[in-house]
Amino acid sequence: MADTEALAREFEEHRPRLRAISYRMLGSFAEADDTVQETWLRFSGAGAEDVENVGAWLTTIVARLSLNALRARRRHPEEPLEVYVPDPVISSAEGIDPEQEILLADAVGTALQVILDTLQPAERLALVLHDMFDVPYDDIARMLGKTPVATRQLTSRARHRVRDVDPPQEPDPALSRPVVSAFFAAAHGGDLDALISLLDPEIVLRSAGGPGRPAATALVQGADAVASRAMMFRRPDARVIPALINGGPGVVIVAGDERVSVMSFTVAGGRITEITALVDPDRLARLDLSPLGL
Repeated sequence: MADTEALAREFEEHRPRLRAISYRMLGSFAEADDTVQETWLRFSGAGAEDVENVGAWLTTIVARLSLNALRARRRHPEEPLEVYVPDPVISSAEGIDPEQEILLADAVGTALQVILDTLQPAERLALVLHDMFDVPYDDIARMLGKTPVATRQLTSRARHRVRDVDPPQEPDPALSRPVVSAFFAAAHGGDLDALISLLDPEIVLRSAGGPGRPAATALVQGADAVASRAMMFRRPDARVIPALINGGPGVVIVAGDERVSVMSFTVAGGRITEITALVDPDRLARLDLSPLGL
């Protein structure tokens, strides 16, 4: 397998999994694509004639590159960590495209993807690789320069941290859809009381507006505060398009040719407990909305 074409064919077989791993590590399609491209450059430059398990070798490369990118980002964050919103995987409200299934990694949802950002880089690597992509502890240990026992402990600690903050939610997005629809109906109609009644008293709204847009970047807590913000930013010209966001209930909001926001919702017990909103125009412009016919 010395020629470039053979290497390229081999690499393309693994590309979807490599992109999914990097996306789960970084929460960014642009960064994931950059990391996968760098993986290809290293793979094609080194060759693979003597590699027994090419898939495992590529996983090691993309994981280490993603770990380095995550560490660099945490040293120089563009937005505060508490309001960071990952790039969403957008699917039709009718169901998930088979090509997107590997990206969703068991449909962990936007809320859990946000929680992953609270983990230390090594914890996130261990949890993502082992629990979402079935990478053995021995392989992860070599990537991190730790013993398998220490890697198991690291993964267990990350798993418990995630479980402690992972919000309960309706298991079927279809059960949440009426609540989300009622939320937008109340906001559009200016019915503040109805809006508040749909929100959990301890609801959290996380809004990422992008660098240089502080008014659109916020962490808002409490039903009254979230309802007031929703009323403040309603737009009569906007279309609210139901969608699955990372496998859970959500919407894409557009006004004419403008992409206004992508919002995902966590619903439990008939009330909304968490909302994440991506309103950064640069990131919105790069999203693939083709599953919605846009």
